[in-house]
Amino acid sequence: MTVPFRSPLPLLDNDILRTFVAIAETGNFSTAADAVLRTPSAVSMQIKKLEEQLKTTLFLRDARSVTLTQNGELLLSYARRMLALSNEAYSRFVMPEMSGVVRLGAPDDIAERILPKLLKDFGESFPSIMIDVTVDQSLQLRKRMEEQRLDLTLINCATRPFPTIGEVIHTEKLVWVGAKCGTAYLRDPLPISVWEEGCVWRQDAIAQIDKIKRAYRIAYASAHTMAQRAAVVSDLAIAPLPRSYVTEDMQILGAKEGLPELISFDIRLLTAPQLSAPAKAVAESMRDAFGSMIAAAA
Repeated sequence: MTVPFRSPLPLLDNDILRTFVAIAETGNFSTAADAVLRTPSAVSMQIKKLEEQLKTTLFLRDARSVTLTQNGELLLSYARRMLALSNEAYSRFVMPEMSGVVRLGAPDDIAERILPKLLKDFGESFPSIMIDVTVDQSLQLRKRMEEQRLDLTLINCATRPFPTIGEVIHTEKLVWVGAKCGTAYLRDPLPISVWEEGCVWRQDAIAQIDKIKRAYRIAYASAHTMAQRAAVVSDLAIAPLPRSYVTEDMQILGAKEGLPELISFDIRLLTAPQLSAPAKAVAESMRDAFGSMIAAAA
């Protein structure tokens, strides 16, 4: 019996799949176009070609955003796996030295706000490098570095009381933050939300409140930034937070509300004396991430 000849199925273009994933993750064609370094019209043409090739609709579009159809969600799973496998194969042959485990430390606020996207982007570029993350207070992370239990770490440093160590990769202002249209700052004693003992933000906030002799109480104490945010937006307390952490449901409080100015602090990168090539790649990604954050805020 003769088996009828069938032509091979057409191949999906990884470049188009990368654009498709970018749109799915951002929910916006223009934002995705910036991410893949293409014009919005070029991105639209790519998606049109992909939909024609698969004979299905992948996105539902409205004036503000786009959402995946059921088939779009199915393709997203395939696309992510295909791109990850492509990156892994490329890395295996072109960057064979870029493999291994890197031990990275970070304070809670950085681990929540910055690390997820950074690690995701890094993993796409260096899929053979595994990063083990330790989240702890800056003082404890410094201790871990001294004990050679980390390859590199980010720490928060208040410039005045702390010695100059590591490489400054970002400087930011600490501000008092309350709920949008909240009243916590009017209460007496003033309810504040702070981290655990040993936190430089806690030390300065309490020191500045003591200087103006304003009565206060620690209404909320946690080592986790998400808990601090919950206390603020619920109007249970005000808190000292980095300016970049302020969102639309918060407001910055200052002299008009009877609150003292707070310090600026450094985010510093500490590295082991002899860094492996993978650890150097992680360090460079940290510098790039904070450099992009500074550029976006300018």
